[in-house]
Amino acid sequence: MLFEDNDFDINMAFFIPDVNSSRKVNILTPIEGFLRGNMFEDEYEPYKNLTYFKLKPKDEKEQMLYQIMALSFAVNDLNLYLDLHPDDKQVLDLFKKYALEKSELEKNYVKKYGPLEVTQVNGNKFNWVNNPWPWEKMGGSMYV
Repeated sequence: MLFEDNDFDINMAFFIPDVNSSRKVNILTPIEGFLRGNMFEDEYEPYKNLTYFKLKPKDEKEQMLYQIMALSFAVNDLNLYLDLHPDDKQVLDLFKKYALEKSELEKNYVKKYGPLEVTQVNGNKFNWVNNPWPWEKMGGSMYV
């Protein structure tokens, strides 16, 4: 066979994390984690000493959308961590907190500006198609 005579050691080929580690993790804010692309301070290494671009929302609608995106990122990144460290109470509490904040902010955004998803219909009319798409506005948005 093709791989019969090799000395391939599966434990050396893949990184197997220590899920029983009790080290304290340094977690960033949702905005900082979103900008860096990683919620964990110790895991961020800038590429060639470059830094990330800090976004500046131009109005309340963009500010709310920016916060929703950051919270969504935080929830997803913490979820990945919790898959490997399910007993980490510190991260689990943050996960629950950010998930609740995201849910509340999305509800407020939908009430004020319209649906973010096709399933978020308000009232008796299917209003998904009534909102202008970002590319239909003059100038668009730097966040899309």
